[in-house]
Amino acid sequence: MVYKPSLSLVIAVYNKPDVLRFVLATCNRQSFKDFEIIVADDGSGPEVREVVEESRVLYGFPIIHLWQEDMGWRKDKMLNSAIRSSSSEYLVFVDGDCLLGKDFLLDHWNQRESNRILFGRRVQMSERWFKTLTLAKVMSGEYEKIGMRELIDGLKGDTTYLETGIRIKNKLLRKFLFRNSIAMLGSNFSVHKKDMVTINGFDETYDEPGLGEDTDVEFRLSLIGVTGKSLRNLALQFHVHHPPPKWSLKSIKRLDAVKAAKNPRCMIGLDNSRELD
Repeated sequence: MVYKPSLSLVIAVYNKPDVLRFVLATCNRQSFKDFEIIVADDGSGPEVREVVEESRVLYGFPIIHLWQEDMGWRKDKMLNSAIRSSSSEYLVFVDGDCLLGKDFLLDHWNQRESNRILFGRRVQMSERWFKTLTLAKVMSGEYEKIGMRELIDGLKGDTTYLETGIRIKNKLLRKFLFRNSIAMLGSNFSVHKKDMVTINGFDETYDEPGLGEDTDVEFRLSLIGVTGKSLRNLALQFHVHHPPPKWSLKSIKRLDAVKAAKNPRCMIGLDNSRELD
């Protein structure tokens, strides 16, 4: 029989092989074990492939490495390739610079519902915190421990959203503490594959970073009755420090056009990808 995992974890990657090594090590710590990994690589150099091959030897989970030529930002196109290559019916999406908490996949799996897309948050690690990371610390789970130095970083504003790094299992307590709805982050969300197929996947006309893989998808899913559910203080995630990217004005204009059209299916996506032209 062909192995079919319960979920597919899609990791969007562009270079940063040393960080990807950390991320894959956090995947090996997961309390939920029935998953495959798809490394969706938007044109990285050979060092990323070497990290993937190394991790295949070290860890027991299957890893698929998809690669496309570096022709500028084409993340949405790569994510569509990952959806087509996935073996499961439930998809979790993260970025290749985000370390996963031990129960990250377990929380996404246990909280899934029909007609729902799950939104998680992430701690923005300080530069000091990130520079202290080693593979041994990641493999031991030390990166998840919030101590005095992390609290000081938070008070100084060097680390942000530190409160989202605390896992709260009690549903009523989470609801009481965090009543406001939150928007989708492209680095931490999960969804049923059939819902992504219905909206024709990610819109590949977004060709600059900004809104294409998160706000656009959230809006188009809402048009078919798929609503958001917060995983704040569940599915913990730790984003490594780097200068913040700039949002593209072109992407913002594209999203405005999508909202005006109110069409859940994008024109260039899963069924008619530029890759298939």
